[in-house]
Order: sequence, then structure tokens, then C-alpha cells
Amino acid sequence: MGFICFRHCDHGIAAPSEPVLRDFKNIENRDAVLEWSARTPRVDDTGAPVTRWDGVTTVRHQVTGEEVPDPEARVQVYDYAKPKATTWPKATYIVGNPPFIGAKYLRDDLGDGYVEALWSAYPKMPQSADLVMFWWDKAALAARGFNAKTGAGTRRFGLITTNSLRQTFNRRVVEMHLSDTKKPLSLLFAVQDHPWVDSNIGDANVRIGMTVGAAGNRTGRLLTIDTEKVEKNETDGRPVTFYQQAGKVFSSLQIGADVASSKKLMANDALSSRGVQLIGSGFQVSKGLAIKLGLGAVVGLEKHIREYRNGRDIAALPRGLMVIDLYGLSESEVKLQFPDVFQYLVDAIKPERDQNNRKSYRENWWIFGEPRRDIRPAMAKLDRFIVTTITAKHRFFSFLDSVVLPDDALQIIALDDASYLATLSSKTHKTWASSNASSIGMYKGDVRYLKTTCFDPFPFPDLTDPQKETLRALGEELDAHRKRQQAAHPKLTLTNMYNVLEKLRAGEDIEGKDREIYDQGLIGILRDLHDQIDAAVAEAYGWPQDLSDEEILMRLVDLNKERATEEATGHIRWLRPEYQNPTGVQVEKGKTADMDLGVIAKIEKAPWPSGLPDQISAVREALVDMGEASPEQIARRFTRARTTAVQPLLESLAALGQADKLEDGTFAA
Repeated sequence: MGFICFRHCDHGIAAPSEPVLRDFKNIENRDAVLEWSARTPRVDDTGAPVTRWDGVTTVRHQVTGEEVPDPEARVQVYDYAKPKATTWPKATYIVGNPPFIGAKYLRDDLGDGYVEALWSAYPKMPQSADLVMFWWDKAALAARGFNAKTGAGTRRFGLITTNSLRQTFNRRVVEMHLSDTKKPLSLLFAVQDHPWVDSNIGDANVRIGMTVGAAGNRTGRLLTIDTEKVEKNETDGRPVTFYQQAGKVFSSLQIGADVASSKKLMANDALSSRGVQLIGSGFQVSKGLAIKLGLGAVVGLEKHIREYRNGRDIAALPRGLMVIDLYGLSESEVKLQFPDVFQYLVDAIKPERDQNNRKSYRENWWIFGEPRRDIRPAMAKLDRFIVTTITAKHRFFSFLDSVVLPDDALQIIALDDASYLATLSSKTHKTWASSNASSIGMYKGDVRYLKTTCFDPFPFPDLTDPQKETLRALGEELDAHRKRQQAAHPKLTLTNMYNVLEKLRAGEDIEGKDREIYDQGLIGILRDLHDQIDAAVAEAYGWPQDLSDEEILMRLVDLNKERATEEATGHIRWLRPEYQNPTGVQVEKGKTADMDLGVIAKIEKAPWPSGLPDQISAVREALVDMGEASPEQIARRFTRARTTAVQPLLESLAALGQADKLEDGTFAA
């Protein structure tokens, strides 16, 4: 898998004799990141081969007619003995385009055994990092070993990677090398986001990043696309122009404010999560099918068949879909209370789940793969909450009624006060989110809003009562204005409204279809509302209204550090104190790491399973729901669970590649 091509400049300066392509022993065709002593078929306790679905072959279901995994299409799982990191030959320069495989696809593409061996060989690599980061890590280590006095070693490296390099777990790999106090690495050149056009792929729906690294503390150049033109024939490429910055390039692939150094604030804790991840499209049903399954006739079913929204429903037009949400019910309870629903899911969901590699998905097939247990208590007593599409060109926030269940294309923020909606909708927060977001997706400008980088560290302004009332009124008016215009014009989308708003701010002529959207969406009023919000938020921070984006980021980074210092002394500016800290207990100095205890105490605890396999499954599900957690926090999710029992289970999950052990002793799914 993959290859390394190293060229040494030690063959003299004379032109080579014919044939030119002789074997100079400087090209190797082998696995670039992993070596092993033997590869053997994996067997179970009875000696039978361990196999998995091949991930490709399907058959037509005899009832639904849908394509489902073929239970007979199995591939062998292999074990790799004595795995270790590949030793690369010495090279003056390393240049490459490593394979692009995202972390969540590693097992499907490479096999369980290979991935487990890879993680064993690279214990410091976050197990949520993409495959390309193994190349990046090895190249960075080689460059950091350069001896400037003797000239020995790798002078620099340059790699083409996915543009997800700035995402949280990939960024940690970069930061690990840049922040080393003894032998730091510097980025001499970087491009965050660039189109990749390949006629063999047949489209241009790939975005890449580029980085050049060398040893030492040095400044670099950051190139950001200014304009990008899409040609009629993609094979002709995409002409782009750049604007260039010079300075220290951080792991976020930015120059200026070191936003990547910002810390998670406990004030924002336990209020944000992605929506549910179904792991089975059959959970989605039309209104007609929902009625056929008993909605409106079967008592209690209205709690379990709910309206459903994904990112496109918010940004474009709602599809009118509903979703079957059986979280909290056992398999036997579903069969007894809702037999029609049970039989439907047996046909629509179970065949696919039976072939899933994850045990918890197979065994709990009637429940969403990721039901987001942790955020549900935060939403339980709210009539509405804030959402934003995770991947979007325009960053806007909206209220969603609590009867609606959001999916994992939406970021949930469990706040119902419109003053927070206004703050999140301001230029201040959008600048912060854009700086902390990662660019990904089919189109330039599509960025991902992630709680760990965009919401958790964001220092909200500490509002006076008059400031809160002003922002609350503006937030309500903003949300009502957009919904009112969309209700009056059913084909009007938020994306189109903000496309025209962007053109309006840029001074472009508004004509044709854009003029129709301008009139339907009353975009002039929308612009004025955002202008008022921007001014009110700047005033709430006590800042001038005309700050540049860089000045805003500098101030927010400083404020984050100030708030983190406050929280270390026990002073926390809770966003929702009645939920986050219901007892009102003052935090002891230095105890902020445990500040989510009040929230966790509100969550209904599950019983601690008696058997080891069930305990492992329960711990992993809890970790997936929480995102990141300590053994103590996991233990508090269950009755009679001890930290000493949870710790080794988390260690085992990390060893198996199903969790990531972080430097502070916590774990991440």
C-alpha cells in the first residue's frame, strides 16, 4: 500500500549513460508506514476464520426491495505479527502525495487487523487521525532530526494532504511537532484549501491542503485562494489566484492570532453536540408511512416518531420526513408496544446492522447508532434550541422546535435565549468560527463547525441586563424575519438569502433571480438586522465596531486565556447555570476539570452491566455520546460503576483502536 520515492543527489554531475532508467537502488516499492513479520488469518476461539462483510456486495431484500449487505459476501480478517513503523531511507528532501483515507473509513478500506497493527506501531498517533497523518508524522520527525551544523538529515519535506489537515485530531499531530520545545518544526509554506482536478476521478469534488516543513523556529508563507474559476471542462483545471501572508504559521494553518491555543471553557460545557447519527436510512419515514405504522392511533407512538431535520432541511427546503426514535426502549418493549414498527425495522434496518463491524450497532439494531445520550437531558426542558449546519458556506444559526429531532449534519446548541442566537449570529462569532473551522467538502468555502474548536472555547460576552435585552430582541427579530419570509415564499432558502446578502455587502448589482430573492427575503432588512447585531455584540464586549477580523481574533484569543485563568480559580460564567450547575456550588480552585458533575448528575444513570463484554460495549457507547471524557466521568454515567473498573476498559478500547487516549488522561471516541 503506497510507495516512497527517494532521490539522492550523490551520483555525480555527469549525464548518465543509456539506458537512463537504471537501478540506482533509490526507489522502493513497499508499505510506506507499516512493517510486520507475518500475516495470518484471524480465527475465533473455536478455530473458525473471522470474516467481515466486504463492504461492497449487496442483495435485494425480499420484502423491502432495497439493496442490503450480502451476508454471504465475506472477506478474511488478518492479524499482523510484530507490527512496527516502517524505517524510511535517509533523504535530503521528502515529497509526496500520500493516500487520502479518512479515519472512519480505515477499517473498511484496510481491514481490522491492518488498522489495529498500524495503531500499535504508532502509539502516539490519535486514532481519529486520517491515514495521511502517518506520512506527515514520519516526514516531520525526519525534518526535525536535521543537523544544521553537518547538513546531515532531511532539510525539509513537502506533502499534499486532504484539506482536513486542520481538523481537531489531524491538527493535534501537527501541533505536536510545532510546539516541541527542544526541536520544533516550522511550516515554511502552507495552503489550507485548494481544488484537486483529476480526469481519472471524473469530477473535482476533492479539496487538498499543502504543507512544507523544516526544523527550527522560522516564519513561513501562507497562501489562501482569493478567486477560483470553474471551467466548463474540469480536465482543463481550475484557474485560481492567491493572496499571500508571511509570518508564523500555526497548526491551524493560519498566521496571526494563535486560535489553536485556545482552551475549552467550562462555561460552555455540556450544551453542544452533533445531532443523532442513524446508521440506517430505514429509520427515516414519510408522514404517510408513519401513519401506517400507527402514528396518531397507537398510544405513546407520538413520542417515538418525530419530525426530522438534516443540514439540507435547514439550509434549503425541508423534506417533510419523520424519524423513528426508539431510544430508551428495549427490543422486547418495542415488539410489545409497537409491533408494526418492530416488524418494519426488522426488514428495513436489521439486515444492514447485522453486518456492521461495531458490536453495539449490531446488538442494539433498533436504536440509532449514535443516539446522543449526553445532549438529550440538556434539550429535555427546552421548547426550542439553536442549530447550525455543520458543513456550510454561510454560517447562520436558527431556532428549532424541541419536537424536531436533528441529525448529525446539524450542530445542536442547547440554549433557548435569543441573546445567544444573536451573539452566535454576529460577525464576532462568525470570524471566530471561520478561523477555527476546517474547510472540507465539494466546494471552496464549505467549512465545518465543530463544537470542540468553534463552540467550546468561544468566550461569550458577559452581558449586562440592558445588553441582554437588546440582543434578545434582535435575536428574536432575526429568527422571526427569516421564518416569516420563508413561510410566505416556500421555495425561498436560507442559502439563497445569504448568497444575496453577501453580494449586497460586496457592492455587486442585484438583478435577475437575485433581485427576486432580495424582494422575497427582504434582504435589506436582513442586512440591517445583522448590522445592528454586530454593533450590539461589539458594544457588549466593550470593543470598537470597526475592528478587522485579525483584531477580533486577537482579542478573542486573549479573552479565552483570561476566562480559562478565571475558571482555574473556580469562577465560571455559566451560560445556563440552572442546568450546568443546578446546585450552585462554588467550584474549588483548580477543580474545573470536574465541573460537569452537576450536569452528569442530572442524567438518568444506566445500570452497570454484569458481564465484561456488555461492560465494554456500555463504556464505548458512553464515550461516543460524550465525545471526550475521563474514566471518572464515564463511571458516573452508571449505577455502581467504579473508576477502577472503567479505566482498564478504556485502555482496552484505545489498544483496539476504538478510542483515543489523550495527553491529559482523558479518552476520545
